Amino acid sequence: MKIVSIATSKKKGTRKASVDEAYLKKEHGLKGDAHAGKWHRQVSFLASEEIDKARQSGLDVTFGDFAENIATTGIDWKNIPVGTRVRLGPDALVEITQIGKECHNRCAIYYKAGDCIMPREGVFARVLEEGKVRCGDQISIEKLTNS
Repeated sequence: MKIVSIATSKKKGTRKASVDEAYLKKEHGLKGDAHAGKWHRQVSFLASEEIDKARQSGLDVTFGDFAENIATTGIDWKNIPVGTRVRLGPDALVEITQIGKECHNRCAIYYKAGDCIMPREGVFARVLEEGKVRCGDQISIEKLTNS
């Protein structure tokens, strides 16, 4: 289980640009990302395997195209329960707050990519402990909270 891509954007509803590393700020999210802030969806996750499936189905997509912050390998995110704490690299710790999302309108991502898998496959979290994350960092499932 590891991070294979990190991506940020300046505006919501757009594809994100890949970066080699980023800083996860406590109770905020990825520094410099449009989705960061004081709410429950500070960071978004998507399994790289799901991006691969979208590509195999004919979509011309890559990391960041679904507006995910962090793409991973080896984790089936949609089956990780809300409340689970996940360690990213040596320092950062997040807590899963939402699985999937409702899209009221088709966004720019849908029109550019031909589909958006975030509503079905994406997972969101808030940052409990901050730290730098890098592509290649290991991920570990810490525990499920009792909240």
